[in-house]
Amino acid sequence: MPRSLIEVDNLSFGFRGQATDLVEGVSLALNRNETLCIVGESGCGKSVTALSLMGLLPPDATRISSGTITFEGEAIPADDFRRLSTLRGDRMAMIFQEPMTSLNPAYKIGDQITEAVRAHRGGSKAEARDRALQALEQVGIPAAKQRLGEYPHQLSGGMRQRVMIAMALVNDPSVLIADEPTTALDVTVQAQILDLIASLQDRSGMGTIMITHDLGVVAQVATRVAVMYAGRIVEIGTAQEIFDDPQHPYTIGLMSSVPKLTGPRQRLSTVPGLVPTPDRMPEGCRFATRCPFAQSVCATVPPLAPVAGDHRVACHFAPLETRLEAV
Repeated sequence: MPRSLIEVDNLSFGFRGQATDLVEGVSLALNRNETLCIVGESGCGKSVTALSLMGLLPPDATRISSGTITFEGEAIPADDFRRLSTLRGDRMAMIFQEPMTSLNPAYKIGDQITEAVRAHRGGSKAEARDRALQALEQVGIPAAKQRLGEYPHQLSGGMRQRVMIAMALVNDPSVLIADEPTTALDVTVQAQILDLIASLQDRSGMGTIMITHDLGVVAQVATRVAVMYAGRIVEIGTAQEIFDDPQHPYTIGLMSSVPKLTGPRQRLSTVPGLVPTPDRMPEGCRFATRCPFAQSVCATVPPLAPVAGDHRVACHFAPLETRLEAV
């Protein structure tokens, strides 16, 4: 049995009509019972990368330049949308950011979950409904049998998110992709949802890829962290390595922008500028236009090189403590 549940090797793609790849050279691996958090500000390519792993990008509008997705030992070309679709909802599942737009308002909760069961597991409608009931009970929804006959608008935001988790887990997937699963929830429900995902993961050995911009969530749940900027992975390592010793200037900027709850009040640090649009990507390092350390060497693409252990950084000046002193 392979150690990695899923490996992504050199994934690059864009949309037809665009000369520049939106996502470029992304390589990731997810192991069993592990949570990999992908972080970065809006527009960095986190969600579209997740959609590509699920085969949810529109084939007619997507231009795949390169990439292989190895799932449980099976190598799948990134442009094999047909094969990825057979894994979607079965061995790989996804929780979307906003359950009210992800659940069909015209269908009852029970019908939507049983459809996922019968599509991949077959069986009778009664058997699928029993499995749907078990899934709702598994995620802690009270009066689960009654909820099967209700519509999405009849449930609270937290309950709808639990339904999305139940739908994702109903076929016991090996890999769960959670795209900002707690963004629209208050902090109490957010904590409940994160605890729920963690307990289900511990119980089944499932691997989780969590996409978020909330570094507090990352610190709470991450085993490893990948920092993404403008479609590239700029830093990756264990959660401890990233939080204790961030090496990429963008990662340092993200860490510095988190407000502090103690100490004197001070102006919140920000990363100046905006993520470049696909038609205006700079040559070389894509962060160079916003980086305080940028020099002429940054006109070339920095490799994702090891710093220490599993910690890798795409910066010409890493490790910053020694390289910048010599400049």
